[in-house]
Amino acid sequence: MTATNSLVQTTILESGAIWRVTFGASKGNVLDAALVAELTALFRKAALDRHLKAIVLEGQGRHFSFGASVEEHLPEHVNGMLHGFHNLFRAIFDSSVLTIAVVRGACLGGGLELATGCHRIYAMPDANLGQPEISLGVFAPVASILLPERVGRAHAEDLLLSGRTLGGEAALRIGLVDGLAEDPMAEALEYVRDRILAHSASSLRFAVRAAREGFIDRFNQEIARLERQYLDTLMRTKDANEGLQAFLEKRKPVWSNS
Repeated sequence: MTATNSLVQTTILESGAIWRVTFGASKGNVLDAALVAELTALFRKAALDRHLKAIVLEGQGRHFSFGASVEEHLPEHVNGMLHGFHNLFRAIFDSSVLTIAVVRGACLGGGLELATGCHRIYAMPDANLGQPEISLGVFAPVASILLPERVGRAHAEDLLLSGRTLGGEAALRIGLVDGLAEDPMAEALEYVRDRILAHSASSLRFAVRAAREGFIDRFNQEIARLERQYLDTLMRTKDANEGLQAFLEKRKPVWSNS
């Protein structure tokens, strides 16, 4: 059975124990406000489904996601964009459902933040993963919290401060992804069927909450602080606005270091 909204398609597997969720409509599945709202609604719905054991999340087409909408980072939109994007992660964590990201092609910026918010990531060997926000003169609030949890502080800071992109093999070496496969969806579904389906959906919810409870408390505190820093300080600098405008105008930024 398949349920479809305009930007999110859910295929129900294993009598409702698994949701295979495909998101996006644009070429790079850009995480704009409309898509983020539909994903947030999906995870809020998942929290209420007592039979659900796992969500397997993939982008439509060749890519996972190019990231959040750069246009919505501009001053007139950034407040609502950032608050809505951070609410998506609150909904993911509040659902207490095992979540696996399936990555093909580009998984960048907000796309990598979304994947990193999942419990596991399976990727194609030729996938490209990175946090390029610094190249636009901004930083990644969610990744600043999630990446050190997944890959350790040194690797996280390298990605956050350099903006560089990793291929699948490099991502696997540092623990950014959990497995590589030419068909990562099949790998993800095999993991759920082999290791998860035999367990009680109710008990799995308790186990997911228990494993992440302390981290989620810290995430909620830190994301509120970083959101204020982003909106109240970063977005008042010349270089943050220059970097975003340069990207939209397809030119190199001219930094004033202020």
